[in-house]
Amino acid sequence: MPAETPERRVRRPGTHPAAKGTETRLGLVRRVRRINRALAEAFPDAHAELDFTNPLELLVATVLSAQTTDVRVNQVTPELFRRFPTAEAYASASQEEVEEIIRPTGFFRSKAANVIGLGQALVADHGGEVPEALEDLVRLPGVGRKTAHVVRGNAFGLPGLTVDTHFQRLAHRLALTEEKDPVKIEHAVAELLEKREWTMFSHRIIFHGRRVCHARKAACGACPIAFDCPSFGQVGPTDPAEAAALVTGEERGHILRMVGIEGEA
Repeated sequence: MPAETPERRVRRPGTHPAAKGTETRLGLVRRVRRINRALAEAFPDAHAELDFTNPLELLVATVLSAQTTDVRVNQVTPELFRRFPTAEAYASASQEEVEEIIRPTGFFRSKAANVIGLGQALVADHGGEVPEALEDLVRLPGVGRKTAHVVRGNAFGLPGLTVDTHFQRLAHRLALTEEKDPVKIEHAVAELLEKREWTMFSHRIIFHGRRVCHARKAACGACPIAFDCPSFGQVGPTDPAEAAALVTGEERGHILRMVGIEGEA
């Protein structure tokens, strides 16, 4: 079993200072940074799970990812990117052709309109190139702050927190903020971390939400950040074997070894 560290110990459910309302601001900052380090160990290859080769492809894929999975988006984008390799191609595309390709992602009519519209906006206002500035990105059809941060962080290497549904859920479970609005969550969490960590922290939290801290039942007893989670034992089983069965993804064996559950890997 690995040597015991603060990230691998657990507390009795409900005993965490944050759960009792006694955590200080300094304690919160230190805890968030421990969480970030532990998740970096758990998910050393955390990244955007949308397939892309350039900023335009990432922008379009992220717009399509609303209300669906990255896996579903990755199934349709090869054909979409082949037929529409440039902003000019999207700008002149027919609604029906785009709809037919992206239909499996759901909400295909509005998504097709957004993709065509953003192509037209890129041609008219940005010379057919995807802009880097946040204020320029959020003016594009179908692009909000979440999408803008995905593009800025992964296509241009600019730090930003991507507050998707997984990030929102974990921000509340981990008691990082009481804010409900995604923009307010973004600003609150940003104050707890060094700016250079924002993009990777987003990836790590999202990976953790998809593989360990599931919406319906979290794998509390196999969680690498259990010691620092005020919701430990309240959103999933604490029994290691039961929790281990809930862990998913290619990192499963690594995570279980990390928390000392050798036999379940």
